[in-house]
Amino acid sequence: MKRILTFSLFATLTFTLMAQTKLFTIDDLIPGGSTYYQTSVPTNKYLTWWGDECIELGTDDCKAINKDNGSTSTLFTLDKINALLKEAGYKNVYHLYNAYFPYADTPLVMIPIKDERTLIDWKDEKIVWHSTLDTKAANTDWNQQSKATAYTFSHNLYVQTADGTVKQVSNDGTADIVYGESVHRNEFGISKGTFWSPKGNLLAFYRMDQSKVSKYPQINISPNIETTADGNTSRCAVVEPDPYPMAGETSHTVSIGIFNPQSGTTIYLNTGDATDRYFTNIAWSPDEKKLYLIELNRDQNHGSLDEYDATTGEKIRTIFTESNDKYFEPMHPIAFLPWDNSKFIYQTRKDGYNHIYLYNIDGKQLTQLTKGEYEVFDVLGFDEALKAVIFTSNETNPLQQNIFKVDMKGKRTPLGNTTGWHNATLSASGAYICDYYSSPVIPRNIDIVSTKTGKTQNILTAEDPWKDYQVPEIKTGSIKAADGVTDLYYRLILPTNFDPNKKYPAVVYVYGGPHAHNIDASRNWGVRGWDIWMAQQGYVMFCLDNRGSEHRGLAFEQATFRNLGVEEMKDQICGVEYLKSLPYVDGDRLGVHGWSFGGYMTTSLMTTYPDVFKVGVAGGPVIDWKFYEVMYGERYMDTPQSNPEGYDNTSLLNKAKNLKGRLMVIYGGNDPVCVPQQTLSFIRACIDAGTYPDLFTYPGDEHNMFGTDRVHLHNVITRYFEDHLK
Repeated sequence: MKRILTFSLFATLTFTLMAQTKLFTIDDLIPGGSTYYQTSVPTNKYLTWWGDECIELGTDDCKAINKDNGSTSTLFTLDKINALLKEAGYKNVYHLYNAYFPYADTPLVMIPIKDERTLIDWKDEKIVWHSTLDTKAANTDWNQQSKATAYTFSHNLYVQTADGTVKQVSNDGTADIVYGESVHRNEFGISKGTFWSPKGNLLAFYRMDQSKVSKYPQINISPNIETTADGNTSRCAVVEPDPYPMAGETSHTVSIGIFNPQSGTTIYLNTGDATDRYFTNIAWSPDEKKLYLIELNRDQNHGSLDEYDATTGEKIRTIFTESNDKYFEPMHPIAFLPWDNSKFIYQTRKDGYNHIYLYNIDGKQLTQLTKGEYEVFDVLGFDEALKAVIFTSNETNPLQQNIFKVDMKGKRTPLGNTTGWHNATLSASGAYICDYYSSPVIPRNIDIVSTKTGKTQNILTAEDPWKDYQVPEIKTGSIKAADGVTDLYYRLILPTNFDPNKKYPAVVYVYGGPHAHNIDASRNWGVRGWDIWMAQQGYVMFCLDNRGSEHRGLAFEQATFRNLGVEEMKDQICGVEYLKSLPYVDGDRLGVHGWSFGGYMTTSLMTTYPDVFKVGVAGGPVIDWKFYEVMYGERYMDTPQSNPEGYDNTSLLNKAKNLKGRLMVIYGGNDPVCVPQQTLSFIRACIDAGTYPDLFTYPGDEHNMFGTDRVHLHNVITRYFEDHLK
């Protein structure tokens, strides 16, 4: 694998920001609604595309950016937009950050305001279309060709056509029968429940039946107080059941409907018995006659790309199948080539890394467009003129995300700056990208890049918002995993005003699970604000991306299969051994903290290696994988019935008796992800075993805390380490 050692990432790299005098407050570092936090992040521009023109969205106006020199010209002002809205009797808008431009080369801007959408011709200064939705509409999905909007209300699906006519697609929606919403608990790349055909003539949608799924009894402690028939009021907390299929239990069933707004008719795909099957990655054919999806078995080790007739719902054929002896996780729908409707691209990790393949409509693989020991992260789209795919990957460096184009023969070319961590949006034709990026030495830059010539025009170079602060020294490097072969990357933060002759307490921040990483070549090496805060309090902060985490290929991830947490902990202990080898780290004062999967890892490390860590804070943890959801849990652990040893080996209920150090467990009182049963079962097990963890809850909060609760949370975590580790 070719690795360019950008920034001298490996082994001995040290990165130090300019030493200054100001100290951080926690409000500077933790997003919680404070204006202080907003001043401590790099300045940004809010950009969108109007065809191939880059538009800067602002409070008072929208401006076109000259791609050759970065100069701007005003398209229209907020005052002009509001004057037109007022004249028509519509709601006014307070800023233009939500404006977008759905039609290339046509001077129309969409202004969404709560339940209203208005298309305005800014050159002729007139409103050309307006729509008002039900104020309670959710999951809205507007099609720019037909101007129809799909939306849900009370779990039913509706379509409002361009002329304002509302057509009810379903009428039996309940908490058990759900239409037009995301299914399979947002796994397999699913993020929504409606899918318009290219011209907006048809709408595919999910229907989910979860009537047989176990209901987790979430408790609402602040219900609306209502007067009963006898004149009394009830202040009692109420049960709000949440369908939650735990590993090995009955799951929901899903079907896919297709609604025709013109005829008002609905047909359903004839997929057969949907029990223990997943349907994902829905895609339309360019002519709207066929619908494609990937069907996956419950074991998640075999799937097929299938083609259905969009008129009858009948299955036409299976185009190809894919299998893996551990698990197969489809994340991306097929995408047809804009210049050739007989070919499509498909992303898969079948060779061990996520790559882009070119197929014809008969299912024949024509070529593998990307290949190597690196991961393709995202396909941004196509450059139609060049007949190329624009995508991001970590080919340049395992810790970077860079932008590339690849033609239909597999020739790859990097686009834009080749250092750091890049995110991009593609113009309508694919001729330009807007490249947002940072690196350990670049707070934030934005460039416009020609995909044809590679010419770059910088339109933002943000000043470092931490330039006046005492920023601790940040180091990165690599160590070997517990297998003695695999490189693992770490981040080390030294205390503010570091003295190499002192001994410092150290805290390991851990996540460690799939679909996430902690260390990358973005601003300040991807450091979290809390880590900086703790370094300022006098702690060495350490973080390691163990095997099982993302962006390192399938074998790296699948090393943890059927025993989640075991190999990950071994790798984390390798990190601890490295940490203890540092002369300025006090090996008797080690702490560990993590959230979600990291909460599981924290609790597991504290109870598996009870003599290593003195203090831990576990947030929103999994405690026993049999209490976790079907899709995620069974992918990595199989079912409790088929893998009883794995579930027993990784259950922390069995390890509660081992707890020696001080452990605080924190959870959201209404967590729908790692349900409160996880934490409460562990506390019960500790009581039974005679061990003594501490417990803190955020009533009414879910899996994560936001706003002022988020700042409060990080103060609670900090105080616990201050009280017990220093």
